[in-house]
Amino acid sequence: MHAPAPARTIERLEAPSLADCGVAHGFFGRAGGASTGIYAGLNVGFGSDDDRDAVSENRRRAMAALADEASPLVTVHQVHGTDVVRVETPWPRAENPKADGLVTDRPGLALGILTADCTPILLVDPEAGVIGAAHSGWKGAVAGIGPATVAAMERLGAQAARIRAAIGPTINQASYEVGPEFFERFEREHPASVRFFQPAAAPGKHLFDLPGFVEAHLSSLGLAAVDCSQAVDTCADEARFFSYRRATLRGEPDYGRQLAAVMLRG
Repeated sequence: MHAPAPARTIERLEAPSLADCGVAHGFFGRAGGASTGIYAGLNVGFGSDDDRDAVSENRRRAMAALADEASPLVTVHQVHGTDVVRVETPWPRAENPKADGLVTDRPGLALGILTADCTPILLVDPEAGVIGAAHSGWKGAVAGIGPATVAAMERLGAQAARIRAAIGPTINQASYEVGPEFFERFEREHPASVRFFQPAAAPGKHLFDLPGFVEAHLSSLGLAAVDCSQAVDTCADEARFFSYRRATLRGEPDYGRQLAAVMLRG
């Protein structure tokens, strides 16, 4: 295992809309972790090439900051789709199902989503005691991972009109330049979505508002609240967040992942 990184306080952002819902939740930044090098900080991604012991330690620290380090963190093998799994008991990490959403009505199980520019969504129906977490890149957003997660929560007794959703740190429009084929696909298949694009400085290119697109889709479901207050720009803020796009633009070989998690209190 590497030598621990210099001690820093773990950053855990909370959404005001979830503050009184009977849950522990947080959107974690990269501060306070054991990883070093290009992964420096709280890299929780076993899908990276980071030291496995460092990633395990980072997950332990995140859970300790969330509520109780003895509580299990449940994650999935994210594939940019719309499958949502119901969590009743934790599973071994090696058996992570391929999915992009998780739901549960069981207290003490932390549902975790890993991101590095994609949009993390945490959802709570405080009256039903049902929670959800979703990973929404542009592909998942277009395909409907948000509505799929809400539907899975409803199957556990939640009601859309009571669900509060929070959108966490994600790449923002100023950092998300896309080519003409990306814009043309939206223009062709989702014409109402062209409002989430604005022309970029480079000819023929646009800037895409991913969190705005996700927020609009969630709002269309008639939820009690959609909180976008923590949708800060992961690509622009290197000191606080990992970013796939930033690493790609620099030609770096890999990148870290940050955690979004929610858990019903016991």
